[in-house]
Amino acid sequence: MAYAIIRSGGKQFRVEPDSTIRLPLIAKNAGDAVDFETLVVADDNGVRIGAPLIENANIAASVVSHGRAKKIIVFKKKRRKQYKRTQGHRQDFTLVRIDSIG
Repeated sequence: MAYAIIRSGGKQFRVEPDSTIRLPLIAKNAGDAVDFETLVVADDNGVRIGAPLIENANIAASVVSHGRAKKIIVFKKKRRKQYKRTQGHRQDFTLVRIDSIG
């Protein structure tokens, strides 16, 4: 099975053909093609590891949609000091479909 490890938004993701992954927000419209920094590619020919990146690694991907993750609550408290702060956060993401790894 072919797979690749890509870097997007300062994080690394393991992707496979015909899979859909959530990445940190990418400034592209739905349907646009996306280019990634490729760190590792594994296929029938073996495993290629970049130092740090692999040149000419073709990963065909397209943006499916954008969204926001479930809200998390950030709660801070200092006991006996009457200090309480509540803050919510929703992380933006981009849904990307990996078409092929070449």
